[in-house]
This record gives sequence, C-alpha cells and structure tokens, in this order.
Amino acid sequence: MEDKMSVAHARELETTNRQAPSFRLKRCDTIRTPLAGRHMRKRSNQNGHGNGRKPAKNRRKQKPAVEGSHDEVLLLDIQALLEAQKLSDDVAGEEPAEANPLPEQGSEIEVEVVEQSSTGDGLALQKGSKQVYVVPFTVKGDIVKVKAYRQIHGQGYTQADFISVIKPSPLRDDSRIKCQYFSKCSGCQFQMLDYSEQLKLKRDIVVKAYRNFSQLAPELVPEILDTIGSPLEYGYRTKLTPHFDGPPGANRRGPKKFLCARPSIGFTPKTSRKVLDIEDCPIATEAVRKGLTAERERMETEFGQYTKGATILLRESTQRMPKPADGEPTPAPPADTVHVVDSATHTDYKTCITDNNATSTEYIDSFIFTNPAGSFFQNNNSILPPFTAHIREHILPPTPAPDSKPIRNLIDAYSGSGLFTITQASLFPGGSIGIDIAGKSIEFARRNAVLNGLAESQCRFLAADAPELFKSVNSTYDPDETVVVIDPPRKGCDASFLLQLLQFAPRRVVYVSCNVHTQARDVGVLVRGEAEGLQEKAEEGAEKKRRVRYDIESIRGFDFFPQTGHVEGVAILNRIEI
Repeated sequence: MEDKMSVAHARELETTNRQAPSFRLKRCDTIRTPLAGRHMRKRSNQNGHGNGRKPAKNRRKQKPAVEGSHDEVLLLDIQALLEAQKLSDDVAGEEPAEANPLPEQGSEIEVEVVEQSSTGDGLALQKGSKQVYVVPFTVKGDIVKVKAYRQIHGQGYTQADFISVIKPSPLRDDSRIKCQYFSKCSGCQFQMLDYSEQLKLKRDIVVKAYRNFSQLAPELVPEILDTIGSPLEYGYRTKLTPHFDGPPGANRRGPKKFLCARPSIGFTPKTSRKVLDIEDCPIATEAVRKGLTAERERMETEFGQYTKGATILLRESTQRMPKPADGEPTPAPPADTVHVVDSATHTDYKTCITDNNATSTEYIDSFIFTNPAGSFFQNNNSILPPFTAHIREHILPPTPAPDSKPIRNLIDAYSGSGLFTITQASLFPGGSIGIDIAGKSIEFARRNAVLNGLAESQCRFLAADAPELFKSVNSTYDPDETVVVIDPPRKGCDASFLLQLLQFAPRRVVYVSCNVHTQARDVGVLVRGEAEGLQEKAEEGAEKKRRVRYDIESIRGFDFFPQTGHVEGVAILNRIEI
C-alpha cells in the first residue's frame, strides 16, 4: 500500500507544489522573518523575565523573509497598522502608549481585533497598549480571549492563540461555520463570515498587495475590480492531501518501529505540529470526502505496515457519459463510482483516486483535461468555467488601435497541462503554443490537445527552461501579433524570464497568479520596464530591439478557495513604447 502515499509531508495549500526560481528587487529596507523557527521549538514563557530564552549570543539570527511570503505580507500589514496608530496619536496630540510585557506563560488576556491581515489573521490590540497581537480565526470588531505565546522582538507584534469570543463583531455569525474543526485546523479562516464579506476582504488583499509590493505610484495602478466568487462556497476542493505521523520515538539509526494503532490522519493544526485527526472536510467535494472516509477505514487494518509517516492523495476524477436517447438503455456506472452528478445532457460519475501516478480527468465546460493525479491542477473545478471565460473575454484588446496588426498568436508560459493554451486556442488563427519546464506536463498537454480535437497547427507544446523560453518563438511569432499568458508558481517570475519578456515585447500580457503579492512585484517590473540586467543588455549593443514597458488595463481577484484567506489574481497589461 506504500505506493498510494508520498513519504514527504506536504503543506495542504495546493499551489505550493509548483517550484520555480525567484528574484528579489532592490528594496529600501530589509524585512526580517518574524516567525523563523516557529515550528522547531516548543512554546516557552517569553516575557523577558528569566523565561528560559537562550542567551542572545546563542540565538539563531532570523533569516530575511522570502519576498511575497506569508511572513513578509503579515509584517507589512502590521507596520501599516502601527503607522496608522502613530498618525492617529499625532493628530489627537496623545502620548504613545507603552507596549505591555507579555503575560506569564499560560495566562490569558483580552484584546480587540482592529484590522484584518492579508494572511487571514486578525490584528488585535490590548486596551491601553500599542502592542499588536496576531490572532487567527478572528475578524475585525471581535473582542476575544487569547493566549500570547511569542513576542517578535523588534517588530512590534506578538503571536497569540485564539481561545474564545468575548463579544462578537457585527460581521461574525458562528452559525455559518460548517466544520467541527474550525479554529483548530489551519485550513480555513473565514467560515464565520458572510460570503459577500469574504469577497470584500479578498479585494482588499489585492489592493494591499499592489500598494506594498508593486513599487508603483498610485496613479499607475487602476482601481481593483471586485473579486469574482466561486459558484460553490463549500464542497469545491477536488484534491486533498491529509497526512499522518510515524511511530513515536522512531529514528533513522534505531531499529524499525511499526505503527501499533491507527494514527491521527488529517492536517497540521494552528497551534502545534501534532497532526489533527480529521474525519471530514466540508470544503472538499463529495467524492473526496468519501475517499477520506475510505482511506481512514483502510488504515484501521493496515496501519501496522508503516514505519514512518506519509501523505495521502485524494483526487477527484470524472467520467462523463451522454444521456441515452429515448429507448436506449442507461449505461452502468463505473464500478468505483462514489458520487453521481446529473445534468440535462450528460451524467458525471465521480471517483476518488489515491494513486499519485494514476490519471485523473476533469471537464471545464466542454473541454476535457487529463493529468497525473498527484500533479498540480487547479482544484476548484466550479470556478474554472467563469475563470477561463474571463480570460477569453479579455485576452484580446477591447478596441484594437488604428493601423495596428491583428493579434493572431498566443504564448502560454508555465502552461502545465494546457489549461489556457487549449481553452483559448480558438481565438488565435496563428496558433497557440504552451511552454513548460516539466516534460510530464507537456506530455499530458499534447494528449489533452488531441482529446479536445485541436490539431498541432492550432495548439502545440514545448518543454523548455526559462533561459531558453523565447528562443524558440522569436523567429516564429511577431510580438506585435502576440499575447503572452503567464501563470507562474507562488514565487512568481524570475529576473531572467521578465528580461526575456520585455525584450520580446508582446503586444499584450495576461498575468495569472496564485500569489497576488509576487504578481504585484512582477507587474511593477513590467510597468516600469525595468528587469535586472535589461539596461546592461541594451548597453552591450547586441540587443537593438526597442525598449518597452506596460500599462495595466485591469486587475481582478478570483476566489478559488472560499472560507480561506487566499485569493488568485488576473492582471491585463498592454505594451507601451518607451
């Protein structure tokens, strides 16, 4: 049974499975990691009074936060709150309040949530103090009881555990919560909120991302459009990866130990490293939820085979059958069907795959996509039809400029298994090309093009690394007739890619991102027309191409993960000659 599981513990957030190099822009200050080593140490009393902290000379230095990471996003929101407080005090003529010391370990305090962070956490204050407390599972306006456990020295804030609500915010309605593990499992943050309020918060996240990371003057960033919601607020996730720990006390050097009982199977809770046992996850599709039940039942008898922890794959797959004509017999469903969805024209038979190497199948409108079950593919199928429709409606200019060439070509960078290359191919008479570093993804993309009836002249795919990305298309595609779609990993694009993009200078760019903070950083580069190395290239004389930059036509968020603090972004850019 080991082949059903990956031995590596994976973070549940889907999009972190994709890897790509990143680069750092020059910034005026150095951001330090506020949570360095959090999961490597037990919580201890850290109020600065003989609390067992290591002497300063023995403390590990905090590493710089990764640009656009959870740590940096949180810190910038806290800094903005502290600045706003200082301005408020200056206007009112008040003396700044002193930061209260942390309470003794295990003691509880009362705080009021005054702001929502872009990470989904509440930012709270204790009465009479300017110390900021970061409190999960809270919303602006809540007065809550918390336990402060770690002060982040030099950054002005403290991490705290949520205990209970003393006085709820007008925005909070706990009757909306549909998961018994909410406020323990770290997967969801917003189940207490009305969905329309969640979408407002996610628009705010995009606004703050461009304010904090784009390094653009406000007039260069258009008003952020409203976030498009998911058709399903629950029951939308087509993939989950719960995990379990190995036998207690097992180590590499000692004799093998086998599990002696069914372990906790679930996700890492907010407050510890020990796996939280989870019987059900209501944001998952029905097929995935039934798959979780089946895997838990399997582990009741097979736990003794495991000497270490593992991650379980649960991936929904669909087999679609057209409705039979009158008088024709109804076909039997596949033997492993766990859920059936009927429509007027067809029936979808849902199964749950647990083998990483098996092939999963999904439908987006009439498009069909196959993928290795363990690989990345957007895992909220319900939002993909309006999402791809939005791209289709905006991938071409709304009003072509006079005397401009018609756009005929699409380059889909980071194409994966061909989501955009295939769904947008009909708009480009010159053809669409998908480029990705992963050979396996390209293999499935080519298969998907055939499944969707697209000839190679309409839709083709190329495996290429970033340094070689545009070499294969420079002589084939006229940039004046080309749109480039980019959908990079969470780290965003590296300097090499942005340099090539600016040198190729496509007429239009559609930037899709699972991390709006690194998207804002990269869009800022394109709007300024300043990628690292671009000026040096121009000065060498080898590159005689024109210099360009981009204007932002629109920015809009899409809610792929309702009940969480995550939002995806789509930015539409147009080329401007420098």
